[in-house]
Amino acid sequence: MTIQEYLDKSAGLIQATTQTDVTSQVDKAIDIIATAFRQNRILLVCGNGGSATDSMHIAGELVGRFLKERPALKCLSLAADQAILTAWANDYSYESVFARQVEAFGEVGGILWGISTSGNSANVLAALTAAKKLGMTTIGLTGQGGGKMKELCDVLIGVPSKETPLIQQIHMCLYHYICQKVEEKLNAST
Repeated sequence: MTIQEYLDKSAGLIQATTQTDVTSQVDKAIDIIATAFRQNRILLVCGNGGSATDSMHIAGELVGRFLKERPALKCLSLAADQAILTAWANDYSYESVFARQVEAFGEVGGILWGISTSGNSANVLAALTAAKKLGMTTIGLTGQGGGKMKELCDVLIGVPSKETPLIQQIHMCLYHYICQKVEEKLNAST
């Protein structure tokens, strides 16, 4: 495959994503996140591998800033603390490493945003389950079909593909847009 073919394939998936219900789901996520931040509630984000770095990227954009100068937002990546991750996984299980942090940092009115290209990452599913028990709103960012996350998310944003690298490329477009619009909504209300 040439670079042109690869970029054409990526562009094709962007176009295919626009033909899904992504707009309504993204708009719901933006409203939910902006409302939670206005109420000084927390947004927890988690994922594995590339999705772990996406969760850290999202937290970096929201705690720091995306495009506008503004106060820090209450956002935490559950993939960022290596001491917690390795201690809990070693002593208990990797499957519960995010759920344990939801127990520690989650709150009623807060949000858990889980990222899994398959929708079936066991530790993301456990975190979503823990968040639901706490009365948190759940958002999922996933691939085609949503996997098991579909049943645990109040808002499910799916990319119509099963190819992890391509899904992750579209995820970045989607979460950058969400960060931008959340920031705009919060700046408009100040």
